[in-house]
Amino acid sequence: MAGRGVHFALTTDQEARILAAVGVDEAVLEIVGEVEEGWDRNNLMESDKAWDAMHRCFCNGKLHYEGGDYPLNHLVCGGRQLLVDEDPDMTVSYVSAAAVQDVAKAAQAITREEMEVRYKKIKQRGYDAKLGAEDFEYTWSNFVDVVKFYLKAAKSGRAVIFSVDC
Repeated sequence: MAGRGVHFALTTDQEARILAAVGVDEAVLEIVGEVEEGWDRNNLMESDKAWDAMHRCFCNGKLHYEGGDYPLNHLVCGGRQLLVDEDPDMTVSYVSAAAVQDVAKAAQAITREEMEVRYKKIKQRGYDAKLGAEDFEYTWSNFVDVVKFYLKAAKSGRAVIFSVDC
């Protein structure tokens, strides 16, 4: 079952610390925990469980780290994976400040109609929620908020991480 996803816009110090910790999952998770505990509402966006459909919309209907086209495939899970364990209990994806600019610009251009076309490529098998109009509305609403978050992060020159318990 998909966990609740959260995007965090990192300070330059947080970004440097987390990137320096890559290779030691416990250290990465400790820093992610500190960022989460800080719960800076001005620099985070909760996408609840809608992250799953959003990611699939930009990765050809699939829930894979790779796939889809840059930069939209980096909106949720497609950025640099910070955990090296092959079967982690958590996903932490990183998008550099430069890539945040690209993601924000591309995501802002996605229309509701285009998102719906992408959403319809998701197959029910392997997807926890029931596909349909209600789930699409939930996904679209969260997508709009995530786009606003990326635009704000881009304006402030921040990198972004996305974390979710798997």
